[in-house]
Amino acid sequence: MNLTVRPPTDNQDRWFQLVSATVVDCAHSWGGQMGRSRGWGFSAEQKRQIWAWWKAGQTASVIGRALQCNPGTVFHQLASDGGIARAPRRRRPTALTAVDREEITRGLAAGIAPGAIARTLHRARSTITREIRRNGGRLDYRAGAADAAMWTRAKRPQRCRLATDARLCAVVAAQLREDWSPGEIAARLVIEYPDERTMRVSHETIYRTLYIQARGALKKDLVAHLRRRHAIRRPRRDPLAPPRASRIPDAVSIAARPPEIEDRAVPGHWEGDLLAGAGNTHIGTLVERKSRFVQLIQVAGKDTTSVVDGLIREVQRLPAGLMRTLTWDRGTEMVQHHRFSVATDVAVYFCDPQSPWQRGSNENTNGLLRQYFPKGMRLAHLTQADLDAVADRLNRRPRQTLGFRTPAEQLALDVAATS
Repeated sequence: MNLTVRPPTDNQDRWFQLVSATVVDCAHSWGGQMGRSRGWGFSAEQKRQIWAWWKAGQTASVIGRALQCNPGTVFHQLASDGGIARAPRRRRPTALTAVDREEITRGLAAGIAPGAIARTLHRARSTITREIRRNGGRLDYRAGAADAAMWTRAKRPQRCRLATDARLCAVVAAQLREDWSPGEIAARLVIEYPDERTMRVSHETIYRTLYIQARGALKKDLVAHLRRRHAIRRPRRDPLAPPRASRIPDAVSIAARPPEIEDRAVPGHWEGDLLAGAGNTHIGTLVERKSRFVQLIQVAGKDTTSVVDGLIREVQRLPAGLMRTLTWDRGTEMVQHHRFSVATDVAVYFCDPQSPWQRGSNENTNGLLRQYFPKGMRLAHLTQADLDAVADRLNRRPRQTLGFRTPAEQLALDVAATS
């Protein structure tokens, strides 16, 4: 299997470069076998890498392509723990190590008394005698078996705070139903119960109990009362990632667009976005601002390389000069906008953060497209021919804003007028 990583273009985000490099590293460490182990799910090393990428802010789609598996499989692996990585098990600093147990085995084989072994290891005699007694005695003690048994005995899963206090759990659940955030609940408990230390819980514990249903305290349907109703807990931002304002390097604000674009005076200025489907699948949508003419784009994924490749391919299908500018949202799928502009000679402008209404034509068209691509529909199986057929139906559909002309008719008039 040949895995290659494109050299960074312009100023791509550090996290994207890091993931790309790690894909190659893992390909070497796993002997090129990046896919799932047939019949056995992910290997331990693959699981560790999935959680590392997820914590770094990668999507299930990006991780799935890196491991050459279905993104849904990655999502189910993450969802099994609510999107929250389990803390790695660690040996207590004062506990006996595998090396210590090997010394005990050698000492017993040489006939050395437990007290002498304890002095050699700088341990209490009782520590060594207990260790020998609980692991088969002087004749049957083996270092490897004793160390493995220690890890087994150390499993002491504690019930979470909300599962052990019914009163606290009831109060938290009631406040969640009032649409309070976990942070607001945690702070309010201190005010309402100032003298009751038992009525305390951190916001992180509430989140974990909501998303990890194995804790058995808060019901899953309470997630619907959170502001962001994610199916699993999303990781915090990667500390290596640049500030949000610079996630798209050298982004040109929509405020810098020429006036002729604002008043829709001439054709050739487009708006673009991604339309999401089930299973983290997407298609690209482009709308010409003056005529509302629609183009749909098949994309391999939501990552910037796949999206920009799709956009370049689509622009090359259009008549020369028909696209002069493109206005996009602040999504990181356009991190490589410089590469797009160089390949197509199309200037790219970006909306203000959290201002999708600044691409009103595109937002309206995405709403119309839901008639053909309803929410919950998987979009990965759609070919470019399928998308072209849907775009053609929209372009032959009369629009009230065009005086009930169709976008195709309006675009033909605009192009003829400017020829």
